[in-house]
Amino acid sequence: MFPFPKTVKLLLLYYFLFHLHDLIHADAPPCQFCSNTTISKNDAPPYQFCSNTTISTDNNLFQSNLENLLHSMSSNSSVSNSFNTTTGNDQDRLFGLFLCYNFVSKDDCKNCIASASQDIQKLCENSNEAVVWEEKCQLRYANESFFGHLDVTGNIWKDNKQNVSGDELGRFSSVVNETLHNLSRLAAFNPSYGMYATGAVNFTDTETIYALVQCTRDLSPYDCNTCLEIAIANTSSCCSESRGARLLSPSCYLRYEFYAFYEGATSENPRIFENSKASRRDWTIVAIVSAILMVVLLGFCVCYCLAIRNQRERQVSGREDQLYNIGDPNNIDVQHQNLQARDNLNSQNFPFFDLVTLSAATDNFSDSNKLGQGGFGPVYKGQLPDGKEVAVKRLSSVSEQGLDEFTNEVLLILKLQHKNLVRLLGFCIDGDEKLLIYEYMPNGSLDVFLFDPRKRAQMNWSRRLNIINGIARGMLYLHEDSRLRIIHRDLKPSNVLLDSEMNPKISDFGMARIFGGSDDATNTAKIVGTYGYMAPEFAMEGLYSVKSDVFSFGVLLIEIITGRRNASFHLTKCAPSLIAYVWKLWNEGRGMELIDPLLMESCDIDEFLRYMHIGLLCVQEDAYDRPTMSSVVVMLKSEAVTLSQPERPAFSVGIFKDHYETNDKDYSINELTISVVMPR
Repeated sequence: MFPFPKTVKLLLLYYFLFHLHDLIHADAPPCQFCSNTTISKNDAPPYQFCSNTTISTDNNLFQSNLENLLHSMSSNSSVSNSFNTTTGNDQDRLFGLFLCYNFVSKDDCKNCIASASQDIQKLCENSNEAVVWEEKCQLRYANESFFGHLDVTGNIWKDNKQNVSGDELGRFSSVVNETLHNLSRLAAFNPSYGMYATGAVNFTDTETIYALVQCTRDLSPYDCNTCLEIAIANTSSCCSESRGARLLSPSCYLRYEFYAFYEGATSENPRIFENSKASRRDWTIVAIVSAILMVVLLGFCVCYCLAIRNQRERQVSGREDQLYNIGDPNNIDVQHQNLQARDNLNSQNFPFFDLVTLSAATDNFSDSNKLGQGGFGPVYKGQLPDGKEVAVKRLSSVSEQGLDEFTNEVLLILKLQHKNLVRLLGFCIDGDEKLLIYEYMPNGSLDVFLFDPRKRAQMNWSRRLNIINGIARGMLYLHEDSRLRIIHRDLKPSNVLLDSEMNPKISDFGMARIFGGSDDATNTAKIVGTYGYMAPEFAMEGLYSVKSDVFSFGVLLIEIITGRRNASFHLTKCAPSLIAYVWKLWNEGRGMELIDPLLMESCDIDEFLRYMHIGLLCVQEDAYDRPTMSSVVVMLKSEAVTLSQPERPAFSVGIFKDHYETNDKDYSINELTISVVMPR
């Protein structure tokens, strides 16, 4: 006979413990570690980030300096909530910093730093750089100076297990984001706030959201704001549904909850456990009634409870496996110290736009405001409340550009300032929504003019030369003149925008990579770019360097002066590609036949042939033979420079595949953007 009474008791006990566990741990969410390191299964602080580089265990000088450093910081924790210092000399010098959160008392700060000093030695033994976050403070040391440098390496986020209900989620995300952005600006740019700000905002008649932001005192106002904006973006991506979240960073701290944690509250309902004890009789009654009901519905309840248990196990497993690497350089393939930003970020206020504002600016992303379709999603024209026109790039939910590429593009453009690069005005991350806000280019992209006979007629020879030279200067800046050495990897007409005076501006840095070498090639397992513009060594072997961009520039130059598209030229049956046809006519002395008929009256034949010659030098098959962008700029400027004889170009790259995209005004054949993962 089926044991009903025992089963009922077990189910009731399971149900009770299941929900009691949720209540007890509502304020102790699991930690999601965001760095290339390990973390214990115990979710209680401390949390640590330890560098992979260690000091020899017999290095007594290092140990002595570290102990002196930690002692100095502990001694100062009773008089200040923030302190940095150094010990040692020359190559043996150590740098240390601690930060107690401003709501913490002096005594609590002292106790917290004392614990952190002990924990950091245990958890990160012999590491030459480490950070430890306690409940009320954080402590850091390194064998290189980090004072005054923004660092988002090893960011950790924690989210509350309790989620906001679905019908409130949209407004909740908007309120949280707006509150955090306002606090970030106050903390960073208002000296009276001292890199710290708190705020309370009513969410419903009975619920209030409490938020706190704080930066280490060594940061500049702009770096503080940048650190907090990145923290907000991180929490928006990981924790948009959670009723509370924290972001622990080496340079800043962020938290929001539905209770005043910075005033001493420890949960949303401090009386919850008292009520549990006081209502044991109520629980007994509930248990008896539930037992009767569950006897009647036993079969249903067994299935239901088992399903819930399995679902919860899957969720727990998913949470344990989800190590969201905000700061892992291997995810972004950047090899730039994990976007450590140890060179100061551009000193400008980089604003966050909320989704409500952008939706209103674009008329809810209506088709009538759609400017075009990029590789990662549509671009819309928008008008901000102050009347300023902008271009809003909205990443598709099925786009291959995830948070890694999105963050990459934001942080790259933030560091770049050149008249031939598109200016990024801001960004938005709201749940699954990721958007970039650019200055509006009234003349759209170069491909719209270049491959439409009616519009191409507006591009006389001098205007085309101006566009070519502007693109060359922009690429030279990326390769050699900016603080970072950047390879664009997807230069093509649709990624060149034209302002009101037809000046070119290079855009779309989602594929870009920061390059650490000179001209040596770097290998990647993921091939990204556009057929027809990809250098052969990149398309076939995954090798890329600055010479890969030179190849793309050469293709683009030839397209501009001939008015023909490389990727669809095989349809003419003349040759497999435009580059192959140019090479054929060049060797036969018939290069002038390629002049765009629309340029016959304005084009200088000798100048046309010289530009064709430069283009062929850029698309040579061997990357070593191609000129650098600095050489290209010189060749374009001066006719006195003697040009070498070009070697055989790469005739075709991969398989050309075209697809048609239409809108109400223009019809064009667009190149295929590809993303292929290849074995190393």
